[in-house]
Amino acid sequence: MQEFLSAATAFPAVLFGAALAVVVFFWLLVLAGAADHHSFDGDLDADLAGIGGVPVTVSVSVMVVVGWFTSLTGTVLMHRSGVTGLTRAAFACALLAGALLIGRAVLRVLVRCFRRSFPDEPPPSRQDFLGRVCTIRTGSVSSDFGQAEVRADDGSTAIVQVRLLAPADGTVLAAGSAGLLYAYDDEGEFFWVSPYDKALDPGPPTPRPRTAPRTTARRAPRRAG
Repeated sequence: MQEFLSAATAFPAVLFGAALAVVVFFWLLVLAGAADHHSFDGDLDADLAGIGGVPVTVSVSVMVVVGWFTSLTGTVLMHRSGVTGLTRAAFACALLAGALLIGRAVLRVLVRCFRRSFPDEPPPSRQDFLGRVCTIRTGSVSSDFGQAEVRADDGSTAIVQVRLLAPADGTVLAAGSAGLLYAYDDEGEFFWVSPYDKALDPGPPTPRPRTAPRTTARRAPRRAG
């Protein structure tokens, strides 16, 4: 026990020990609901550091725990070796750098395994609504005004801006009518919509039923009379 306390309060293990105390206190606040584990995600570009995909607080916690264990083990070995003076100081500085490198290496391996097990899903895009049927929610739709409700794949709904080109037959889209989103205007941030009639939608093609191959009856050869 005395050897453990001596190593834990010596350089460089004492630095990681102080950081570990802060990490433990932070996660106690998270458990109590007084802090959020995503609190520092916006303050660091984790992708540049190669640790993107997990919260920054989780990454720092892993590095601190691994660094503390590595530095503590190295400090115990340094005390048992009996080195003193400049040699001990140089060994302690090298141990500090090694603990940081090992902590980062372990973190990168864990993040790589996490990404492999839980691949990133592409973020939702407005282009996903193209080709979908929407329901008009404003009194009418014109070339400069209109809103519609469209349903996503996950069942959620969204209100989008829609515009209608003046049709030659004077067809209008009123509230509650169905429309088809067929194009998106990036500059105006709205969808072009056209009237949609479900009765005219042929739907997916139906497979043709398989027919049994025709067999031709063979005539029996005539016997010579």
